[in-house]
Amino acid sequence: MTDSLPTDIKAKSKSAVLEITWNDGEICVYPYDLLRNACPCAQCRGGHENMHPEPQDEVMLIPLMDAKASRLEMVTPVGNYAINLAWEDGHTYGIYNWRFLKSLCAMMKSDEK
Repeated sequence: MTDSLPTDIKAKSKSAVLEITWNDGEICVYPYDLLRNACPCAQCRGGHENMHPEPQDEVMLIPLMDAKASRLEMVTPVGNYAINLAWEDGHTYGIYNWRFLKSLCAMMKSDEK
């Protein structure tokens, strides 16, 4: 899973999803509200001691949130290992690395079963 790299990343505003095509051919579609709920930054996780390299199960329980909090404004590359997501409410602290995103995709697929 750690060798997975994206070959294409598309933010789709109308459907409120981020679509990532990976070098293994897998296509993952991440709802914006799930990405915001899964934000890996220290502020959202409640401090550095609660940050994990992979998403925790509670990210799948999406609370109702302000619309601005789940509207993606910008996707910015971070080196060659991650993306930073900027949200309309001004939150810009989450760095979503490839391992984290690939793990989140696996969680979504297992949750569908």
